[in-house]
Amino acid sequence: MNRIFVKWGALWLAAAMVWTAGLGHAAEPISMAYRLKWLFNVSTAGDLWADTEGIFSGAGLNVEVKAGGPERDAIKELELGHTEFGVASADQVIRAAAKGSPVVVIAQIFQINPLQWIYRASAPPITTLGDLRGHTIGITYGGNDETIMRTLLAKAGLDEKDVSLFSVRYDFTPFYQKRAEIWPIYRNSQGITIAHRMANAGDPVRYLDPAAFGVRFVANSVVTSRAMMEERPETAVLFVRALCRAWEEALDPANEEKALAVIARFDKDSPPDLLKEQLDVTRQLVRPDPGVAVGTIDVAAWRQTEQVMRDQGLIQAPVQVERRLFPFGAPSKPQ
Repeated sequence: MNRIFVKWGALWLAAAMVWTAGLGHAAEPISMAYRLKWLFNVSTAGDLWADTEGIFSGAGLNVEVKAGGPERDAIKELELGHTEFGVASADQVIRAAAKGSPVVVIAQIFQINPLQWIYRASAPPITTLGDLRGHTIGITYGGNDETIMRTLLAKAGLDEKDVSLFSVRYDFTPFYQKRAEIWPIYRNSQGITIAHRMANAGDPVRYLDPAAFGVRFVANSVVTSRAMMEERPETAVLFVRALCRAWEEALDPANEEKALAVIARFDKDSPPDLLKEQLDVTRQLVRPDPGVAVGTIDVAAWRQTEQVMRDQGLIQAPVQVERRLFPFGAPSKPQ
């Protein structure tokens, strides 16, 4: 066995003993910051639940949960010592690793990437990737969706001469006006809003899920620094296990009413019926298989994400991302 995995395995065992011994309930709470990737919404349901329902405090943790956004970068804040834990997508982790960042991953929130594409149900269904030929497809140049779509096209043996790529901004008007037929969305948020609008206009939609075609590009995951793992592994265990428990509870249908109330406190612009549908879809993305624990790290999907980035020249050399994955919260999927 590789020495690094022996070392981290020993740290995990020691930290797990701290957890089971109940040291998370010490008289003096452990203070820390947790930087999210985006604003408070349904995609942060478990994070908000951990904070508001006393899951963190019950584990002896005093956690400041900070909203993310375009100007926030959890990995940079980890490197600067401004936060102890954060949320980042796999491409952020891999890019940072390629630059020598000490970032490591301790849980994977979404088992299915919410970044998908929407298109009209009146159009022929996309049942094979070859069906993309001849369509005008929205992509955000420089974004994850560009990387994923180019991978889908490559798998189909298609290139830019076979499709028309349409530059996406923050406005969905080109999709509504049919200037682009296939549009990138987040399935559990924008996808539902657009689908409602289209259905009300008598124009229902379908979704293109890259995972259905074998492209598993990992989304939001929980990160921390290598220093945290080496110097305070027991804190990492307390944090990630509390967080995974919170996500389990927030997504439990038995807690739906309370979970919706928690989300609504922070997302005041979304009506209750929309939030309910968003939570239903989020549940399917975070835990599509009831037999797989929340937070499980899909090692094979991480490796595929790294390979996709190498194939497209986004990183110049392997980073061996599996060496950055430490499943404290739940066991990883088979490699």
